[in-house]
Formats: sequence, structure tokens, C-alpha cells
Amino acid sequence: MSDAIKHECGISMIRLLKPLEYYKEKYGSAFYGVNKMYLMMEKQHNRGQDGAGFASIKLDMAPGERYMSRVRSVASQPIQDIFDQINERINRTLRESPGQHDNVAFQKKNIPYIGEVLLGHVRYGTFGKNSIESVHPFLRQNNWMHRNIIVAGNFNMTNVAELFDNLVQLGQHPKEMADTITVMEKIGHFLDDAVAKLYKQIKKEGFSKMEASPLIAERLKISKILRKASKNWDGGYAMAGMLGHGDAFVLRDPAGIRPAYHYQDDEIVVVASERPAIQTVFNVPYEAIKELEPGHAIIIKKDGRVKIEEIQTPTERKACSFERIYFSRGNDKEIYEERKELGKLLFPQILKAINSDIRNTVFSYIPNTAEISFFGMVKEAQNYLNKKKEEQILAIGSKITSEELHNILEIRPRIEKIAIKDAKLRTFITQDSSRDDLVAHIYDISYGSVGSNDNLVIIDDSIVRGTTLKKSILRMLDRLSPRKIIVVSSAPQIRYPDCYGIDMAKLEDFIAFRAALELHKDRNTMPLVEEIYQKCVKQVNSKDKDVINYVKEFYAPFTAEEISAKIGQLLSPKDIRAEVQIIYQSISCLHQACPKNLGDWYFTGNYPTPGGNRVVNKAFINFYEGKNERAY
Repeated sequence: MSDAIKHECGISMIRLLKPLEYYKEKYGSAFYGVNKMYLMMEKQHNRGQDGAGFASIKLDMAPGERYMSRVRSVASQPIQDIFDQINERINRTLRESPGQHDNVAFQKKNIPYIGEVLLGHVRYGTFGKNSIESVHPFLRQNNWMHRNIIVAGNFNMTNVAELFDNLVQLGQHPKEMADTITVMEKIGHFLDDAVAKLYKQIKKEGFSKMEASPLIAERLKISKILRKASKNWDGGYAMAGMLGHGDAFVLRDPAGIRPAYHYQDDEIVVVASERPAIQTVFNVPYEAIKELEPGHAIIIKKDGRVKIEEIQTPTERKACSFERIYFSRGNDKEIYEERKELGKLLFPQILKAINSDIRNTVFSYIPNTAEISFFGMVKEAQNYLNKKKEEQILAIGSKITSEELHNILEIRPRIEKIAIKDAKLRTFITQDSSRDDLVAHIYDISYGSVGSNDNLVIIDDSIVRGTTLKKSILRMLDRLSPRKIIVVSSAPQIRYPDCYGIDMAKLEDFIAFRAALELHKDRNTMPLVEEIYQKCVKQVNSKDKDVINYVKEFYAPFTAEEISAKIGQLLSPKDIRAEVQIIYQSISCLHQACPKNLGDWYFTGNYPTPGGNRVVNKAFINFYEGKNERAY
């Protein structure tokens, strides 16, 4: 993606089902779980680079022995920093205690971080400061083992204010109005309540206070706690948690907006945001890894029992399609095929844009996430040419000469690596004129790869703001002197903010929104913009179920092609010599390529929860009133 988008986080949970001695004997180390968690987090590093966190629970520790550990980092390489700290602590303890390298019981008692229940998190900050206080996992401590809870998630809630007020009405005093805090405290409230009730019941049965503790762990119904806590959540989430005594869970939202996958054998249970992370780290087949169904939770009790339960009634499945286009790694079996299909389905529009002149067209891509879509686009170009060659040869028949046959067969898609991103370049100068000159050089180009009579087709996975295209990529590509530059987005036009975990919050950030606004100005339809604003204002205090996405009316007068044409105009630098055309994926082709992930609200405005409509209308109010702030 040429425009950087901070997006969603990644979670990893590992539950070791055997004693640590088992892993020491079979794999040579009691640190098996910690090592696997390091790999799990690195394999999902693409999901979060602002910070990372790790927490663990040790089972069956005696009173006075530490059973919970947590480490977090906002260093430039946060995952590496976390595990450097863990390794330093392990090595220091072993240096100070000679002869204990093979003593697993000693290591479990004396070295933090090695436990049976482990939770990892990689973070992209969707909003708020990138401080250590914002990094997951979050910890809610209590002197009762059962009431300790550690949570981490990939989520955003649209109704944080409502959830905060609910906590206040329950008598709590949350330290801040943030969705992470409110979600954790909501779970914590019902956890406290459940533990208190169980304790009272067990005492009535004649058990002592000390005897009550293991019975509470055994009888605690995690599903009931989650059901009560998540009743009013409006958002997309994959929420992971661990309780102090060892129960663990991962809960997915009812629309399946945020992803979660799980695997289990007789040694481990593992849950992650991405399937290939599990597949690679544990070397298990694709078919063995299951998707956690929307509205369900995988619950792992302290005694190792694993159960998947419905927590909230699933709604229409609206799994995030941006996962398939960009966010998830492309080595997932399904995502790899879907991204190729996205490129393939764009080819008819490309063929029209180049007037079917493949001989004088160069195909390339913007590194690196568009590469797979590029393969699909080129393969379809090859299929098109093969069909044309067959028709030409059959038309000439047996009279075809060797020279004619050679001329027909030599035509093939011209593929070049045009753009090369300079990862080392940093735009450190603040003055606008100097900074723009630096930004223009973020990408290098392959000189001599394009002729002055050539079309240059370059595919990107999405065009969101268009800033990098205008200030850098198009200027650099124009140095090759092509006749026409066609920039192709494998995603449709991003028109609406996301409020479920991706950092796309302001309408005016989107080049599609700015293009539609310019079209309103061109056609003297700005009074319609005023009408939309008034409609949005009137519904501010309406109940969520009554809120309508009025921003759809902003785009309604224009076709997707008209908006794309205006985007091309807006993104073309004034001094560019080549003709510029922008092509976007269609919604129908997106659904055809990604049939299981139909969450498309950023493209269509069809939000999967009521809170989404409220957010988009608030975003329009902010735009109209000139407020540079988030709508959620």
C-alpha cells in the first residue's frame, strides 16, 4: 500500500496441555511455550509495529509464589525487545543458580514468564498516544487469584461512552474512557460477581475457605461471564483473556469482523489472528486449523478442558475484506488465491484503458503487498493473449508462414519491476518545500524499462489518501516518459471511515471523498451537502437502531467511474507530462474474489453494526464543521 495505514492488532494465545517437564523431555526445553510465542508474534508482526506485549500464567503455584508475569514494549523493535528482556531474565537466574539448567521445577518457581498459559499481542495504535500504558495485554489485579484477569484484543468499540456510563452506573470508577479499559472492567465486574456468588454457595456446602479456591476454578462458567459482559458491545473484536488461576478464552464478535483461528492437539491449544502463523510455527496442515465462528468463544479451563460456545447470537457474517486485500499475510492458502483473483478481475478495465494495446504496455506493481494481485493480473493478460493468438493462427490456417507465426507468438505481457521502495529514506526536514522534494524520492525507478510510446500499468492494493501517489510515485514514474500511466487499485474506492480496528477515521482523508466533494462543486450541488449535514445533526441523539447512514447520499449522484476520473485529476501533479488514469476494483468483483469475507463498509457504507452508522454521520458532521477529530 503506497499510503501507510495503521490498522489492526494481532493476538496469539498458547495453552500448554502437558506439564512443563513433558516439553523439556520431548523438545529439550521447558521454555517451549515462550519460544513458540516469540515465533507466533513475529509471524504476525505485520499486524502491529507500534508496540508488543506478552503475559503468562503459571498453574498450581503455592501462595506467595509469583504466578502472573507481563512484559510490554514500545521500542522500535518491540517484539525483539520483549524477548531480549525475557532471555536476559532467564539467563541471569540460571547464572545465579548453577546446576539448575535441567531442573524444570526450579525454573517454573523462580523464572518469570515460563508458564502453561501464554498471551501475546502486537499493536497498531488506532488512536491515542503510543505510550507503554496503551500496549496490551492489560492487567486487572486482585488478591483473589480468580479475580485477576489479563486481556488483549484486536478490536475497536463504537459505543465506548455508553459502556463507560454502564460501568459508572454499576458503581465503578474507571480510570479513563478507553474501549480497552471499559471492556476489561466490564468482564472484571461480572467475574467478581460470579466468584463472590460461587464462594458464598461453596461455603454453604460446608467447605472451608481454603477448600473453596479449587472449587471456584472448577465451577466458574466463563461463557456466562462473557455473555453478560459483551451484551452491549458494538464493534469488531477478537478478545483474548486469561484468569489468574489458569482459565483462558478468546471471544469473536457476532459479525465475524475481526479474524480468529484455532488449533488443538494433545499437547497444545493455540489461537491467533492469522491462520498461517499457526500453520508455520507448529507445522500443522491447513485443514487442521479452524476458524472461530462469529459470536463464539473458545474456552480453555484450568484442567485442560476445551469447549467452543456461542456467546452472542451471530449476525450476518461481515468478515473484513481488507484482511484479504492487504492486512493479513498473503501466504494464507485462501488469501493468496483471492488476491490473484482480485488482479485477474481488474484486467477487463485495464484492457479498455490501454485500448487493447498490450504490445506497447508495461505491467508492474507497487511493492510489496500488491505483488500477488499483480500475478493474477498478468496471468489474465496471458490468457487473453493466448486466446487472441489462437484466433489469429486459425484465421490464417495452414498457409501461415514461419515469420507470421513468430510475430504472433512473440507477443506477451511486458513485465518489469518499475518501482523500488527506498526503506532507508527518512523525511526529516520540516519545511514544506524541502520535505516534498524528499518525499518525491521515497521510490526509486528502473530507468530504461519503459519507452516513450508505452502505456505503464502499475497495480497497488488500495488507493486511500493518494498522498504518496501524487507527491512521489507519479512524479517518479513520469521520469520514464511513458505515454500514459494507469494506476490500478485491487480494492474499491474507500469512501467511509472504519471504526472496528483500522485507523481510517476521517472522511476528508479519503481521496474518493475529496473527489466527490469537487464534483459537487463542479455541478453546483453543494446545497445537497448542506442537506446531508442537517440530516446527520438531527439523528445525533437517536437510538442506534434508528440511525441511517446519510453519507451514502453524498456519493449517490455520481458513478464510480466519474469519481475515479476526478481522483485522477486531483492526484496528477501539475507538471506531469503523461496522461494519468486511475482504475478501482468494483464492489461486485470484490465479492466475487472474496466470497467468504463480505465486510465492505469502508467501500459501500453498509456497516455491520448500528454503531457504524452513527460513526459515519458523526464523521460527516466533523468534516462539515471543520473539526479535526475522530468520530469515535
